[in-house]
Amino acid sequence: MKLDATDLRLLELLQVDASISNQELAERAHTSAATALRRVRRLLDEGVIERRVALLNPHALPEGLTALVEITLDRQGAEHLDAFEQRAVAEAAIQQCWRVSPGPDFVLVAHCPSMAAYHALVQRLFTQDANVRNVKAYFSVKRAKFDPRLDLAALSSKCGSATLLEPPRGAGRAQPGPGGLMPA
Repeated sequence: MKLDATDLRLLELLQVDASISNQELAERAHTSAATALRRVRRLLDEGVIERRVALLNPHALPEGLTALVEITLDRQGAEHLDAFEQRAVAEAAIQQCWRVSPGPDFVLVAHCPSMAAYHALVQRLFTQDANVRNVKAYFSVKRAKFDPRLDLAALSSKCGSATLLEPPRGAGRAQPGPGGLMPA
């Protein structure tokens, strides 16, 4: 799918706050509401926007623990990697599952409500699987940064836009056409 500067502006704005109204999104992206709505629907349909979610503040919830876990398998054939991956992503406590190289085969981010819950996860996912050779866990003591946004600046330069949030050159605010209709 080819993305233009308007698509990138919409995506950048939605990455910051997907809860804004379509009208506000259109105003901030310097386009009409109809264009913003049509483009966002297309970005959803094409899978560019994977989903819209609420990001929770972990400090506002009961405490838990976050572990970054390196997993090395005994056998690394595609079927063994796929089997472990399927088991890992099926676990609610696993927030992220990455296949990595070189080094371990997987890096997982797990969030559990307690050490007992983490121990149960270890038993289910790592100990019962005879193919898991090594597990190395690091427990978070402080989350200094968490930002799920993708940096769209490099894509923006390919589209010829100086910055994602400024209007395209020569394009002012859309003006109503005959009959008061906004152009798409």
